[in-house]
Amino acid sequence: MIVEGEALTARVPPLTLPQLVRRNARGYGEKTAVVDAPTERRYSYAELDRLIGRFAAGLVALGFRPGDVLLLYTPNQAEWLIAALGAMSAGGVVSGANSQYGAGELEHQLREVRARFVVTTPALLPTVNGAVAKLSGLTVLLTGEARGTVSFASVIASTAPEPGAPADLEARAALPFSSGTSGLPKGVILTHRNLVANLLQCHQVRRTPHDLVWLAYLPMFHIYGFAFALYGLVIGGTLVTLPRFEPQAFLAAIQRYRVTQLSVVPPVLQFLALHPLVDTYDLSSLVNVGCGAAPLGSGMEQRACERLKCPVEQGYGMTESSAVITMTYPGRARPGSCGQLLPRTQARVVDPLTQTDVGRGVPGEIWFRGPQAFQGYLNNAEITARTITSEGWVRTGDVGYFDADGYLFITDRLKELIKVKGFQVAPAELEALLLTHPAVLDAAVIGRPDERSGELPVAFVVAREPIDGAALKDWVARRVIDYKHLCEIVFCEAIPKSPSGKILRRVLRAQDAQRVTA
Repeated sequence: MIVEGEALTARVPPLTLPQLVRRNARGYGEKTAVVDAPTERRYSYAELDRLIGRFAAGLVALGFRPGDVLLLYTPNQAEWLIAALGAMSAGGVVSGANSQYGAGELEHQLREVRARFVVTTPALLPTVNGAVAKLSGLTVLLTGEARGTVSFASVIASTAPEPGAPADLEARAALPFSSGTSGLPKGVILTHRNLVANLLQCHQVRRTPHDLVWLAYLPMFHIYGFAFALYGLVIGGTLVTLPRFEPQAFLAAIQRYRVTQLSVVPPVLQFLALHPLVDTYDLSSLVNVGCGAAPLGSGMEQRACERLKCPVEQGYGMTESSAVITMTYPGRARPGSCGQLLPRTQARVVDPLTQTDVGRGVPGEIWFRGPQAFQGYLNNAEITARTITSEGWVRTGDVGYFDADGYLFITDRLKELIKVKGFQVAPAELEALLLTHPAVLDAAVIGRPDERSGELPVAFVVAREPIDGAALKDWVARRVIDYKHLCEIVFCEAIPKSPSGKILRRVLRAQDAQRVTA
């Protein structure tokens, strides 16, 4: 019962990701490649190509070697792309960290990837300093000037010769972090071939014109934001960068720069479909809006389409697929679906209990394979083996079905992860944190469905001694990023568990749903 995408008509070229981007850039010359919306700085393709080469040369002069890891801890801006592609040009590996991470979360990622260099901004430097305090051998590259750091400007001002990194498509290119199907965030190993192949697959489907103007507000540390920024550059479009989603800045950028294409997550699409502020801006330049990272109902899809007066189409993917597995083909939209498989991609729908294929229209776990499939989880052979089968199938942990025409519909998740505004929250992380509080005896965290955010984390807590719920929520909030904040703490006598000690989250979800609707 294998579902297959069409054939991939273009051969994957023997080029690394930066070689592909730079080769194409040389054909676009003085055309604007990147505009930074807050500062209005512009970079032509010729300038972008030169700066990527200069950053690679300067990095090597500082001791960067093939296989070394550069971690990016900065909001979206041109420097993100220059540093990422420059490090890859020098034969290195790039890992992006959430620019809202605290020092503890950043330190964890720095350790996991064994980073030797980190790029950050003056505003984020105190957090970096806190994260690297216990680490050695790290060089901090700063988009500014500060004692104990190397300025970004001095790196790109290097006169050293540009390195000639080998064109090894099988070499590691990126280590984005994902929680996969369970547990704490893990590094996802993506090669140059994985990323280049996924770009070609997407381009065969979309055939996006060169006059694309794409609003790059999706964080580039996330595979969704990074992959679509790369796609825009490869096809010769113009990227308009924003450091984050803020309603007025977001709408103003679409209006000012005549943005033609948006990639969004469901909460942003809800904003576009329902918020009165949208009517005060001219969004008539939009020709297409793509939505991904979490399921979206067909009703909201239709409302956004009617208001924006352009197609609103869904896709499906994950970090482990280099970004995209299915996409809506032009003129072939089906309401509520995530589109159809990309070229040279296969999928199966498998009964999670029997591990046997189920028929069309029957929900089961989605498995996929193709040239975009990741190589495994960094430093975690056990979970890699549980996720990638011996035949190369990647178990996604998502439940859905294919209809008779090969359209994918996602209906649920096997994994315990909570998805907040497209970000994954591991219950185990919040549970482990709660259990460090002296007043907490036991804890379990589940996701509560939420119309705006998709889900919100709710903690069930067995107290060791009296404690105020609001105070405990604040205690957690001070230690984790905002999308991991608990929306409620429910005190209970005991956490329901199986005989083997596993938390019975389905019982807690039923209890929570009953409480909310009571």
